[in-house]
Amino acid sequence: MSWMMPAETARHERVWMAFPRVNTTLADSAADVETAYEAWSAVANAVVDFEPVTMVVDPSETDRARRMLSGAVDIVEAPLDDAWMRDIGPTFVVGDNGELGAVAWTFNGWGAQEWSAWDNDRRIGRFVAAQAGVPVISSLLVQEGGAIHVDGEGTVLVTETVQLDPQRNPYATRETVEAELERTLGARKVIWLPRGLTRDYDRFGTRGHVDMVATIPSPGTLLLHQQADPEHPDHLVTRELKEFLATTTDAAGRAWDIIDLPAPATIRDSEGFVDYSYINHLVVNGGVIACGYGEPEADAHAVDILSEAYPGRRVVSIDAREILARGGGIHCITQQQPAVENAAVVTTTGHRS
Repeated sequence: MSWMMPAETARHERVWMAFPRVNTTLADSAADVETAYEAWSAVANAVVDFEPVTMVVDPSETDRARRMLSGAVDIVEAPLDDAWMRDIGPTFVVGDNGELGAVAWTFNGWGAQEWSAWDNDRRIGRFVAAQAGVPVISSLLVQEGGAIHVDGEGTVLVTETVQLDPQRNPYATRETVEAELERTLGARKVIWLPRGLTRDYDRFGTRGHVDMVATIPSPGTLLLHQQADPEHPDHLVTRELKEFLATTTDAAGRAWDIIDLPAPATIRDSEGFVDYSYINHLVVNGGVIACGYGEPEADAHAVDILSEAYPGRRVVSIDAREILARGGGIHCITQQQPAVENAAVVTTTGHRS
């Protein structure tokens, strides 16, 4: 059977998330821990207004999850290390017979980072697939869901510093990666961005996830992160990425219509240069859940651009600074399950009426 990853704009059955638990990256103080839980909960409670949400919760956090999540959010329990469902969960694909499947990538803590634990998280892809009642497509490729974006027509965006990372795939070549993306995602054209945003190469970064940089709102169109402030190193990075992408075409041979999505004005936090990006949004049924950064003018401008890029969808902005402070954004903590006629009903053993 051949498989294809649908565009994120295709209709969803539900969104999957993972609830945080105390670990190395969550927070240093009780107050900061609480802000993390509030941020994850705010996203889930916003998404559930558009479509069902299933939250995977470590048994140690079930009581807290029940207190903080909307009663409409389904809860299932499984041991977790972290809470980045985009990366630890499966990538859902559709077979040429209309059957839903789930690609279980090999996960090793974003390239065996010294601070990361992944004994539990490496099992979540298969756990979610089992909960969804769909077959698993196993892959030995070490990568994460935040490391790919697709248009649903065979175009896949990746980053050289992720899939070819020697701490992820030491023996991989472009050719072997592309062959695996063809097998698992239906890739016909793989576009290799040379790098990601600057903050992503810090200690707690992913080494270049594409979902902070660019996304495909519709075939032939790219939304691209723009850093206009020349003091920020991403000013040069995003300019060079735009120049590179302008030389590429999608799987259908179309040159890209590239739309700049400017970053907010804040360029630093206590740790250094930020990677505040409006690219890291989640498309849902009838809407878009967008990152907000506490800057009314910039946040509103991003909502306007996203509303135009996704016509007919209501854009909801959620303050994502507490998520970004821990290494990702709204797209990073969510994973969509496409709606297909042959999909099984999701098992929700922790469902609350």
